[in-house]
Amino acid sequence: MLWRKFNGEPLELPIKDAVEQAIQRETALGNKLKVCIGTDSQVKGAETEFATVIVFLREHAGGFMYINNHKSKQKYHLKERMIAEVAMSVDIAYQLCQLFIDYHVEMEVHADINTNPQFKSNDALREAMGYILGMGFAFKAKPEAFASSCCADKLVN
Repeated sequence: MLWRKFNGEPLELPIKDAVEQAIQRETALGNKLKVCIGTDSQVKGAETEFATVIVFLREHAGGFMYINNHKSKQKYHLKERMIAEVAMSVDIAYQLCQLFIDYHVEMEVHADINTNPQFKSNDALREAMGYILGMGFAFKAKPEAFASSCCADKLVN
């Protein structure tokens, strides 16, 4: 997976090492961190593009994020695509969770799924919530899921 910073600069290190380095740097600067992980997607013709973000929030001091984009030619029904987004977020959260435990960094997984039953994405809410909570992660859905519904949403090219 190729990860980059918001400014487009590629991360030179594997994502786990880059995240650990960021946590160490921010902690040394006296910043208390919280991390939110989310994925969004957009269907463009025969392809579906996904963007996964790792958002670092500094308490009272802004934030920054790391981004991964990839495309798939697989055809998805809406519910299936919502669960694929969640799976991508859970996958990266699982890869990084020991770091967050070791460094006492709070982490949430955000799902771009509406809590309002009038929206079609709501069909995937129970499964997504069960998946994320079942993995032991904190869960947020729209409108609180800004990592997926705002950050990743803007980065699906």
